[in-house]
Amino acid sequence: MPVRVRIPTPLRKFTGGQESVEVEGPSVAAVLDALDESHPGLKGRICEEDGTVRRFVNIYVNGDDIRFLDNAASPVKDGDEVSIVPAIAGGT
Repeated sequence: MPVRVRIPTPLRKFTGGQESVEVEGPSVAAVLDALDESHPGLKGRICEEDGTVRRFVNIYVNGDDIRFLDNAASPVKDGDEVSIVPAIAGGT
């Protein structure tokens, strides 16, 4: 059973409108690589060229922010849910 990745609305153009996709990988970084293989261009919207997650993108594994785990090295296992959430800026 693969990892389910929840795709935010602005990035669904890369997934044909799907709100979630399933990929396999032992870590968040591997999941992002697999996601880019099946949906080219998606990783470039999430990560910098060096592979680090862009600062305005939050990624959660089963609700836990990867910044408080091992960032992109955070392990994932079959059945986990990875959520990609663009940071919302606002104010007046």
